[in-house]
Amino acid sequence: MSAPARPGRIAVPALAAGVLLALSLPPWGWWPLGLAGAALLYWRLAGQRPRTRLWAGWLAGLGCYGPGLMWARAFNWYGAVLLIALEALFFAAAALLTPPRRGRAPAFVAAYTLAEAVRMTWPFGGLPLGGVFLGQAGGPLLALARLGGPLLLTAGVWAGGAGIASVVSGLATARSGRRRADPWSGPWSGAGSGTVVAVRGAAILVGLGLVIALASLAPEGGPAVRSVTVAVVQGGGRRGVDKEQVDPATVLAAQVRATQPLLAATPAPSLVLWPEDVIALAGPLRGSAQGAQMADEARRLHTTLVAGVTEPASPTTFRNEIVAWGPDGRIVGTFEKVHRVPFGEYVPYRPFIAHFANLSEVPTDAIPGHGTGLLRTPAGPLGTLVSFEVFYAGRSRTSVRTGAELLIVPTNTSSYATAQVPTQEVAADAVQAVETGRDVVQAAPTGYSAVVDQRGRVLERSVLGRPELLTATVPLRRGFTPYDHLGDLPFLVLAGMSLVVGWAFQRRDARYS
Repeated sequence: MSAPARPGRIAVPALAAGVLLALSLPPWGWWPLGLAGAALLYWRLAGQRPRTRLWAGWLAGLGCYGPGLMWARAFNWYGAVLLIALEALFFAAAALLTPPRRGRAPAFVAAYTLAEAVRMTWPFGGLPLGGVFLGQAGGPLLALARLGGPLLLTAGVWAGGAGIASVVSGLATARSGRRRADPWSGPWSGAGSGTVVAVRGAAILVGLGLVIALASLAPEGGPAVRSVTVAVVQGGGRRGVDKEQVDPATVLAAQVRATQPLLAATPAPSLVLWPEDVIALAGPLRGSAQGAQMADEARRLHTTLVAGVTEPASPTTFRNEIVAWGPDGRIVGTFEKVHRVPFGEYVPYRPFIAHFANLSEVPTDAIPGHGTGLLRTPAGPLGTLVSFEVFYAGRSRTSVRTGAELLIVPTNTSSYATAQVPTQEVAADAVQAVETGRDVVQAAPTGYSAVVDQRGRVLERSVLGRPELLTATVPLRRGFTPYDHLGDLPFLVLAGMSLVVGWAFQRRDARYS
């Protein structure tokens, strides 16, 4: 193993790698920076001792999640600092699991993909926001989601980085004429190893390109069985405020005003989508004045009207629901949000955490819902992803496999003053659309509201804060993508095998060195 590098030569590139990955994410969002960050980290971890890899990986995680999760300061700054430091540990663990020499490329890709898989599910249900896959929503790697969802898209970033780093470092070594150990093939490679490294790096990139081509040719949801006209209503209002700071009547009135132009629409839209929790109740929906008002709206518009409702379940809990009213004014479907936002919609271990933090901004806990998210409505079968759920591939896949022909995302990002979470949410819409082969329609009270087609192209997007009314004709589809059929399991198994194989080569290297 090579002599330890000076701390600055490890820390600066590692931190810079993380920052490049962060800058590939929305709202900055230039996808090549993600590959550049992955390449820089892969190069910097080469030949390093376990402890060095561990803290280098943690610094890279800080560089990535520091900017990428900066939105968390909307809750409180000390919680955001703690969250970023903890999330960076996933980068550290993956770096530790990356062999220093032989077998490094497959193990590097596998370790960072598996770390992201764990981060998406643990703790408290996981936190996919800030994931490197979101930075590829506007790039050619997005097609990979059709085969393997966010995890294969994540693997594509790390594989591309490993390939680029190998080509660049290999060519640099070959050009310098130095005899240098090949970090993939082992320290015995001797002269010419730089060329070997470059060729193998090129092979990684060619292989990645072939997988992208295969994904681009894979089924993408099938032909449209029919089309429906959708109206997305954004009431507008102030951003960066908690729901306790805004009168529920004001929010509802804004939505009603923004909907009024549809009364003159000919023909009427088949589906009108309102955002999440724009109807906040002090009692049950049934029998309420707001419920009667929504029924009247659906009848007047002669449409299926879908809106977010919150209602108390007990003095300490509430329900976050999406309710659909049919053209006759009757409720035709209800779905209760499954993936709640920790510390936003509920507080885990509330009695314990109350000793250390002020929980007045989250006075009650949302009850977790159940079900697939499928709403069968006169407009068609809809797969419902409520806000935070759009970052979870399993939610859309479950609803599509039970019959959803269009995905809807009622959301509320009004508490965030910046565009960071709204833009990441639109990126997640694009990933969801590609992985399921379904168009996605999103409604938010202050933005972004959006329409995304099944190839991940954003067809319409609102302006933050403004009242807006988006209309679009979207197709309904019944076909499945490979990811709809396969899910994550095959790629998790493949990543696990790649990690084992990488370390097997590393141990063989150690025996012969």
